[in-house]
Amino acid sequence: MEQIRRKLCFLTVLLVLCSSTVLAACHDCDNPADGKVAEIVERGKLLVGTTGDYRPLSFCEADGTYWGFGIELAQEIARSLGVEIEFVKTSWPTLTADVLAEPQTFDMAIGGITITDARCETMLMSEGYLANGKTMMCRASDAGRFRSLADIDKPEVRVVVNPGGLNEKFANANLTHATIIVHQKNEEIPSLIAEGAADVMITEITEAPYYIKADPRLAAPLLREPFTHGKIGVLMRKGQDDLMEKVNHVIRRMKSDGSLRRLHEKYGLVYSL
Repeated sequence: MEQIRRKLCFLTVLLVLCSSTVLAACHDCDNPADGKVAEIVERGKLLVGTTGDYRPLSFCEADGTYWGFGIELAQEIARSLGVEIEFVKTSWPTLTADVLAEPQTFDMAIGGITITDARCETMLMSEGYLANGKTMMCRASDAGRFRSLADIDKPEVRVVVNPGGLNEKFANANLTHATIIVHQKNEEIPSLIAEGAADVMITEITEAPYYIKADPRLAAPLLREPFTHGKIGVLMRKGQDDLMEKVNHVIRRMKSDGSLRRLHEKYGLVYSL
């Protein structure tokens, strides 16, 4: 009888352990249903924050139509989730606050957002999908005049930046003698340079090629020798790891199947990831 009783006890313990394991496994399976991806799928729409002022990555036309490298990537992410997409206007000065806002105004942000340690400390950033770096743009007639930061950092040189982003921070940190002008609308700065209202625009290797191709009055003499090197990624708030994994999966797939390279070529950007 004692042997039978021990066997029954053993079977009871084994049954309890197995039941706990099954329940835990089921709970893990149910977790995704409570995540950000499930929320987006239930809503039927991916909300994407973007500045709409950063050709050729993210630009909003007067009629509200968005286009650009980042816009197409966001559309591909939405397609992978099986949902529609809606773009929500943000700005460089308010980007972090908008990402962290309560209630949440959009699910993720895209379009010229450089991956930095500071951003990764408080938010999530995807794998890089585009190489980036700080450079400068000037009038074509001044291309031989500006060959280094030292050439730019002089009191008589008027340097224009857009407010609130890394371009302004870079200029303030590295140009202590030049006259720095903050202009509110990023997309207007190249014309100011071309027309002589200022001398240099601090920009990035992702943005400069578009403008020098569109306007022969402009040049980017240090395009192949940027002041910094980095990568651009998708930004979102912490706690959305399931959505971040989906985003990274799309980026990896586009790298492996060649579609990311083709997107680089479409917008005249160098593929160096």
